Amino acid sequence: MNGSEQNLIEALKEIADELYPNMIFFAQKLVQTPSISGTEGKLADLDIAEMQKLGYDEVFRDAQGNIVGVVNGTEPGPTIMYNSHMDHVSPGDPANWLGYDPYGGEIDVCAVDTRDKKPDQAECIHGRGASDVKCGEAVQIYTGGLLLKLREKGFPLKGRFLFTGVVQEEPAEMVGMLHLLDQTFPAKGLTYDAMVSSEATSLKIYCGHRGRVEMLITVYGRTSHGSAPWLGVNAIYKALPLITRIKDELYPSLPSDPELGQASVSLNIIECSPGALSIVPDRCMLSLDRRTLPGETAASAIAQIQKIIDDLAAQDPEFRADVAVKSAVETSYTGLSYEAAKDMDPWKISPDHGFVQAAAAALEALGQKVEYGYWDFGTDASKTCGIDRKPTIGYSPMQEQYAHTPYDKCRTDFMKTALEGNAAIYLNATLQGPETYKKVEWK
Repeated sequence: MNGSEQNLIEALKEIADELYPNMIFFAQKLVQTPSISGTEGKLADLDIAEMQKLGYDEVFRDAQGNIVGVVNGTEPGPTIMYNSHMDHVSPGDPANWLGYDPYGGEIDVCAVDTRDKKPDQAECIHGRGASDVKCGEAVQIYTGGLLLKLREKGFPLKGRFLFTGVVQEEPAEMVGMLHLLDQTFPAKGLTYDAMVSSEATSLKIYCGHRGRVEMLITVYGRTSHGSAPWLGVNAIYKALPLITRIKDELYPSLPSDPELGQASVSLNIIECSPGALSIVPDRCMLSLDRRTLPGETAASAIAQIQKIIDDLAAQDPEFRADVAVKSAVETSYTGLSYEAAKDMDPWKISPDHGFVQAAAAALEALGQKVEYGYWDFGTDASKTCGIDRKPTIGYSPMQEQYAHTPYDKCRTDFMKTALEGNAAIYLNATLQGPETYKKVEWK
């Protein structure tokens, strides 16, 4: 490490120390602000005000309610997008929170899991969204503030830093990210070369996750009076062999990936209609959660179910069923509505990819331990890497095991580490050549 690099690291850490108290207070305010999907307006207002206070060069909100903050470098270079979603899931029954207010944003010292899973004690912020993803969101916004202060001190900055906060990530149709990248960015003349997600990684570099397809199977029968079931065709009974084959034949045959694990299928909802005690049902609806691997698509997942349907229909003249990808209409807090398919692409990026290597080298220069991982759940990176094939990683202070639980919390010491790490990743990655931003490929 030469003298100028050492000076930069020292300045980075000094500024992180200076910004840390305000960043923690801001994270508390975010946790204290309810923002269930479709109601993110007040949280977006807080984000916008904080970026303006920090001195971002440009801050704006798009028609769907997504927000963008821009920090321009002093020299040309790549654009790196740091992304968080602004919504969270319901806190559920407050009685399960063991004395914490789900919207309290309380700070205390409590038991936590360390990176090696051993119990430990650490100071944490508690509340719904703390680990998914409000504390990471605060860190990313303050990363822009740190870069601005480096610029003020005369350190050169290449490229452009973007913070993007998107709406409606939790419903898993990616409507916020899709609108931002496919509509807002072109209208604003913006592009991006790589993305860092704030989804929970425990300070590891995450490199992918399985895709997710929600499928609806409808099995058809014929109604009759419940007192004379022999006069009808019970759709629930007709669904039983289909369920059995999905569980016993399809699931065990699904492929696996050495990093992402096994593809899976889970029957999570069963409904029937008319749904009255005295009527034999003529429809049975099965909702499947199908997790896909690179190389699999919604079409290929549908085809597997269709084959089972066709086989059963050939054996039983009374068996009728169809299958489709589920969709939903999502309306943002600004009133903009989208009907979107529940289909998220799988993706992964090799630890040998130039962007991942640049991130790892940046963390090593700070003295941080570099480890790699993969999410169990899905993220909006299904758009950036799964569809756009842009280099994408996750790097975050939050811990995945606390997401969506009544133990939702984030370590404040991890937040300080992540603030330094995020800034270092940006500074090092923007110094690299075009190979760092090459299209992501997988088999």
